[in-house]
Amino acid sequence: MLTVEQLATVIQGQVVRFVQQLPTMHLLTDSRKLSQPAGTLFFAIKGKYNDGHKYLQQLYTQGVRQFVVEHGEEAELIHQFPEANILQVPHGLEALQKLAAWHREQFNIPVVGITGSNGKTIVKEWLAQLLSPDELVVKSPRSYNSQLGVPLSVWQLEPNHTFAIFEAGISLPSEMQKLQQVIQPTLGIFTNIGSAHNEGFNSLEQKVEEKLKLFEEVDLLFYCSDYPEIHEAVQTKSIKSFTWSHQHKEADLYISGTTTAGHKTIIVYTFQGEKQRLSIPFTDEASVENALHCLVFLLYRQVPLSDIQDRLDRLHPVAMRLEMKEAINGCYLIDDTYNNDLAGLAIALDLLASQPQRGRRTVILSDLLESGLAEEKLYSKVAELVQAHGVERLIAIGPVISKYKSIFTLPVEFYTSTQDFLQTFSAERFRNEVILVKGARVFEFEKIVHAFQQKVHGTVLEVNLDALVHNLNYYRSKLQPGTKLMVMVKAFAYGSGSFEVANLLQFHRVDYLAVAYADEGVLLREHGITLPIMVMNPSPDSFAKIKQYNLEPEIYSLEILQALLNTAAAGVTYKIHLKLDTGMHRLGFVKEDFKLLFALLLQHPQVQVVSAFSHLAGADEAVHNDFSQLQIANFISMAAEVEARLGHAVIKHILNSAGIARFPEHQLDMARLGIGLYGVEATGSEQEALRPVSILKTTISQVKSIKQGDTVGYSRKGIAATDKKTATIAIGYADGYDRRFSNGAGEVLISGQRCPIIGNVCMDMCMVDVTGLEVKAGDEAILFGPQLTLIELAQRIGTIPYELLTNVSTRVKRVFYAE
Repeated sequence: MLTVEQLATVIQGQVVRFVQQLPTMHLLTDSRKLSQPAGTLFFAIKGKYNDGHKYLQQLYTQGVRQFVVEHGEEAELIHQFPEANILQVPHGLEALQKLAAWHREQFNIPVVGITGSNGKTIVKEWLAQLLSPDELVVKSPRSYNSQLGVPLSVWQLEPNHTFAIFEAGISLPSEMQKLQQVIQPTLGIFTNIGSAHNEGFNSLEQKVEEKLKLFEEVDLLFYCSDYPEIHEAVQTKSIKSFTWSHQHKEADLYISGTTTAGHKTIIVYTFQGEKQRLSIPFTDEASVENALHCLVFLLYRQVPLSDIQDRLDRLHPVAMRLEMKEAINGCYLIDDTYNNDLAGLAIALDLLASQPQRGRRTVILSDLLESGLAEEKLYSKVAELVQAHGVERLIAIGPVISKYKSIFTLPVEFYTSTQDFLQTFSAERFRNEVILVKGARVFEFEKIVHAFQQKVHGTVLEVNLDALVHNLNYYRSKLQPGTKLMVMVKAFAYGSGSFEVANLLQFHRVDYLAVAYADEGVLLREHGITLPIMVMNPSPDSFAKIKQYNLEPEIYSLEILQALLNTAAAGVTYKIHLKLDTGMHRLGFVKEDFKLLFALLLQHPQVQVVSAFSHLAGADEAVHNDFSQLQIANFISMAAEVEARLGHAVIKHILNSAGIARFPEHQLDMARLGIGLYGVEATGSEQEALRPVSILKTTISQVKSIKQGDTVGYSRKGIAATDKKTATIAIGYADGYDRRFSNGAGEVLISGQRCPIIGNVCMDMCMVDVTGLEVKAGDEAILFGPQLTLIELAQRIGTIPYELLTNVSTRVKRVFYAE
């Protein structure tokens, strides 16, 4: 544990007050993101727009007991925060960077630093995915590439990681040297160079020089030598490099040809004197360039060509950068809301032009803030680009671009702000077209994207990531310091989307994830999840994959243990979790199994028991309290015998979501969070403390008027007692909307009013009674959400919220958003 004295030395700070030694596990700079007060060190940073010192009292009240501050009178700080350790430094951000740099020095693993004008995040995400079968990769969350984001990224490094990938972005000279000291990369990727943040540099050459400071001490730098400014600077600095090129045959990898075939690009290249072919599952220039950076890295790693092709085939578009999504009214959306320079516009327009023609091509574009060009020259170039790429309609948003209306010859609509556009937004104005949405962050174009996405596929499950974090923090607040947390992401994360939720949980540093089947764990690994993952239902034919992807099986019987031992290679360590049956009588060892169980385990020391656990059968109901306490007592006794026979301690856990709420005295070493994360408090006693996570929505396909005595739906079960108006909505039991909601058992919300189901729920549709409401085709209908809860709906048909949530079909589009 890093002591306060050591911390002061590392960050070159003064100890204002020392109360007690506390672990430094979590670094915090944003008070809104507090997740676990115990073990948190808060850096109060006075920035351009905010001052972290304003939130010291709030965080102290919430339980934070370690602070790094920039200012404040010693006596006042001691008086206000009597139980806190307080250190003072001249600059909080520099202190954060020093601590992260010290943390980085504790690890001797390959670390890839990535910089460039475009593609950093995509290359990082893809490279992490491509390396996941071989390495436990830690990477920058999202686009954490700033002076603040990089140290927070590096702090994620943990002993289990074998590989790290961090991206770095700068907008001013001298910034990269600070990031280099934090990342300390051993390998580097320079993606490309463009005009982003040109205003902070005297020239493109200066910007290249500054970015190259990230790679001054790398063993090898990967880059495309077709960018002359990069190539000349690297050669001048004599940085050892691995190059690829379309133009230079002397490059380490020379690309002699590219052709498109459907949705793929076929690459013909020469490497080490041999000509090879590979396909990349994208056709736009940006994705191909990003994939080629990854390709040369895999070749350097000597990954077999067949494996490279298999891994490339699994690549998928990365959110936040040039993300393509189906949208309302047959439209296709290209979301580029995080990139706002001229070169990025050109690449995005290439992607737009490469899409199959679906009606007109539309661009929604904000002021370009990072070009460094004079305004008139900049927007003249913009006009040239959109014209050259066949754009047929431009929606220009911002006070600057609006000044240059005369430059544009194609049809253009001008708005001074995003809000102005949204106030006039009508879905009917966009139909069967490809829409590029591209704007500077300050314009909050994510609101525009959300407007287009709300009715994607007609039926969507909206998942509120902020609510997930709130619920996670609520349960964490109930845990004692040091109690680990395992989170269930099985069954497609209870229907919410497994790797999206897992990525969020990884960012918030939970200790374990649990999945039902090995395939779910493999998918998480391939999407860059490096947390330990327990597989609850392993099968003998899955053990090879379990080992390959560093998963940890639950072992619940002698038969499944023997199947593992039959496949275990000599000298290779296998981590397992022992399931003990304390009364659930579903899966697990009973005491009568112990003699044979431990005889096998002691004969095979390469099989390491990581944890012993059991499951409470009735923790959600007080009527079963005595039985739950009996289970807990039995488990504690059995776990003690497990540890005695093994000769070492294991992680012990028995509490589920309901158990965390009702038996906090038995947290043991770890607790397991399941349905509670997704907004359902299993005991029903603390539901108000949670936030609903999901809203299932669909749209009205048609509105009908029916006469008294008419019937509705299959088997003519819906009979109109009076004249009625009905609406057919685009959801059915194939989407996971339970057929038991037929004939009035279920209701949906339309225009805030509850409307009963009439007739039988069909496979893809159902009908609702909207008599008395003014509704039309395209209007929204809510199947469940805050005003029509899963708990109520489950009670209506005699089931549990788990079933309704997990039944939402994977064909229903998930839309993830943060408020």
